[in-house]
Amino acid sequence: MKNSIVFCVLMCASSISVSAQAANVEVKITEENAHAMVNHGDELIKAERIQDTSDTIDGAFAGTSGPCPPFCVKPQNIEQGVATVAELEVIRFTETALHSGKGLLVDVRAPGSYRKETIPGSTNIPFTEFEKPANDPDLVVLLQRLGAKQRSDVNVVMRSLEKAGLFDGEDKTDNWDFSEVKSLLLWCDGPWCEQSPRAISALISMGYPADKLYYYRGGMQMWQSLGLSTVVPTDLSTFASN
Repeated sequence: MKNSIVFCVLMCASSISVSAQAANVEVKITEENAHAMVNHGDELIKAERIQDTSDTIDGAFAGTSGPCPPFCVKPQNIEQGVATVAELEVIRFTETALHSGKGLLVDVRAPGSYRKETIPGSTNIPFTEFEKPANDPDLVVLLQRLGAKQRSDVNVVMRSLEKAGLFDGEDKTDNWDFSEVKSLLLWCDGPWCEQSPRAISALISMGYPADKLYYYRGGMQMWQSLGLSTVVPTDLSTFASN
């Protein structure tokens, strides 16, 4: 509650003075917005771009090539019904679905990569967590934490009617009710990274609604190439292990 109040106050103040702030910032996110305020755990992070116009990325994300497979260029659209998004949509997601608690920005990379730096607002759920067997206890707990409800002893007749569209069964499977799950925006290292596509494919295969999934294809490489803020997490636990 305290963070929500602080967020609202800061957003109101930001709206009132946005013209003045933008006038003093050379490298903005858009012409109208110089920064965004993002909830990252218990912290409120100011997400903005690096102001040094001579800045360049270095390290792993400055590289252009890796052996394919596995580092093959991924298509724009990876699953039917799953929206592919770019940086402005990621920022908007953090200000809306993430802030309201209806969505998660998911860093699906390994914990070691997440601990070095991540996009503000991200929660770490390694892609391998989504690829566990359907009856794996950890996967069951993870899906429940995302808002899915297990179904047991489903009436065969009722299930047939659901599949026929006579009852609300669009977001239900024989084993799960996904009708109230969180929206997930998943990302990894970049357009050549297979981790978020694999996580999304696994979710789709188990019945997670495609319209609740978003793919940030650019990942950390494109995020850094635009000079956008990253954070070093203080909470090193993963969402799946909490």
